[in-house]
Amino acid sequence: MSRLQAEILVEGQPALADALVLTAPISFWGGVNPRTGRIADVRHPQHGIAISGKVLCLPGTIGSSSAAAVLLELVSAGLAPAAIILHEPDAILLLGLIVAQEMGHATPIAVKLDRKEFPQLVDQRLAIDGSGVVSVQ
Repeated sequence: MSRLQAEILVEGQPALADALVLTAPISFWGGVNPRTGRIADVRHPQHGIAISGKVLCLPGTIGSSSAAAVLLELVSAGLAPAAIILHEPDAILLLGLIVAQEMGHATPIAVKLDRKEFPQLVDQRLAIDGSGVVSVQ
């Protein structure tokens, strides 16, 4: 079993879920449907795949100030990822988790892990604990 120490960006619920390693950056605004939890951007290589309940590994994000609102909607609807692994922090996206916490919602943990580690996470079941340790199960 492989164990990687990630940096915690936003504390949240520990996770045990299948990894969804995106092959391209995504915009949450227009790129993810907040009513279904699926990738809605028809140009994205993983169009149609659900991010809900997965450990979502993001190689990058395409910025929009509305990304926080989409992530907040996903959390409040119970359609959020189980955890989020970012290559680089995205303050606007993470704001959605912070607002969700302030509203009393249980939120996924968000951590930072170098993109070079992503290939070993593909098709794996991952556990992320409260200290930011990512374990391949």
